[in-house]
Amino acid sequence: MTTMPTVAQPRGLSFWWKPILFLAVAVIGLYYVKWSPYYLKSFIAADNHSIGASILGAPQDSPLSAALAYAQVYFLAIWKAAVLAVILGSLLQVLIPRDWLLSLFGRAGFGSTLRGGLFALPGMMCSCCAAPVAAGMRRQQVSVGAALAFWIANPVLNPATLVFMGFVLGWEFTALRLVAGVILVLGVSLIAQRIASPEQVPELALEAVADASTTDQSNFMSRWAKTLWQLFWSTIPIYIVAVLVLGAARVWLFPHVDASMGNSLVWMVALAAVGTLFVIPTAAEIPIVQTMLSLGLGTGPAVALLMTLPSVSLPSLLMLRKSFDTKVLVTVAVLTMLVGVISGLVGAAIL
Repeated sequence: MTTMPTVAQPRGLSFWWKPILFLAVAVIGLYYVKWSPYYLKSFIAADNHSIGASILGAPQDSPLSAALAYAQVYFLAIWKAAVLAVILGSLLQVLIPRDWLLSLFGRAGFGSTLRGGLFALPGMMCSCCAAPVAAGMRRQQVSVGAALAFWIANPVLNPATLVFMGFVLGWEFTALRLVAGVILVLGVSLIAQRIASPEQVPELALEAVADASTTDQSNFMSRWAKTLWQLFWSTIPIYIVAVLVLGAARVWLFPHVDASMGNSLVWMVALAAVGTLFVIPTAAEIPIVQTMLSLGLGTGPAVALLMTLPSVSLPSLLMLRKSFDTKVLVTVAVLTMLVGVISGLVGAAIL
């Protein structure tokens, strides 16, 4: 008697409700937190050529008062996005089939990294809000390059920020940010992928596809609660502490701007370093740079700050300390700084 070949059974509602639920949470959450507010803000940017005052505010003499004042303004601006990010980062691990993630983002290479960057575009998150989602991706053994591209592309290639920048600073700034941003996202992610430890290049992670059908059938809510707590505890406390520290440090980090700074390479390097470490909400680099330009800052240092302020930050690097090798995160920070300086030199020459 001839044995009939086995045929894969169609996946029913018991399978599809999970990715559908994730998509619904992502769309509703992003619409409420990002898409709708940014759509309305684009009209403000077009009409007023401004999206508000600099978040740095008035200079503070006391580090303690500077820390508390900045933390209050910062967390009021980002708390909704931070909550959504932790929810999405945890749901990603329990609702999206691992074989889907690995087929899209599992291999260490250009294609996976490019898809990670494209996957980030609807998110429009700052570096710290994108970090929990990137951490969730890494816990599902997504490649280093894809997870890094997702993390960096969220703030750097944010479509709303690019539109605001065009209306406020000029479309030539937007064009430079877009070109340099693509280079930053893909170049830094691919280089960091190459220098990652062998165990972090997840070619072997593709073996997980073979047993993807044996999904954990334990209670969904208990699994999600456990995942949510682990992600929260590994990212949020260090995030809060780092924001307070940087809020205090802004007393020394940001200089009193005057026309004597010009397009000095020294200031480009200094502000690229400050921009790489400091933390801001989404699009806050635009009013910061607008204010500094009005006070006489040269175009080169301004562009260096415009590139590095949103890209990464010390808090986001610390939030991802368990998701990537230290040498990967140091490489990302140094290369981000370098891209900022080179962008500043290009901006000084052509803008």
